[in-house]
Amino acid sequence: MFTLRQQHTEAFNQDIRRRFEERMVAHVNQFFPVQCQALGATAVREWISHGIERAQSYGIVAERDVSKYIDIMFVFGRDFDHDPRHRWAAPILTGRAVDPTHKTNYLFETARQKARTRENWNG
Repeated sequence: MFTLRQQHTEAFNQDIRRRFEERMVAHVNQFFPVQCQALGATAVREWISHGIERAQSYGIVAERDVSKYIDIMFVFGRDFDHDPRHRWAAPILTGRAVDPTHKTNYLFETARQKARTRENWNG
């Protein structure tokens, strides 16, 4: 019988996260090239890592949902969830949504509406 030990599980999870981060690097470079160029490759990776951690702190763990959270970061700023200019974000993130995907979708749609009223997406 095969037994999955703690260190195997951790290594497996680290590999999944590393591959997700690589996909996100390609994604943000495609959709946010100006921001990525200004930040540089090292900072882009740090932002993605920060975004994953921050999203998880709100119970957002599905890759698609975390990806949306990171997209919002690249539009409104690394710490948009604590930025007084974006007071709309915290109640959504800390509210009692039915599930994390519903919360993320509502956050994303609200962010899209807010972004439409701005002249640029460099928040």
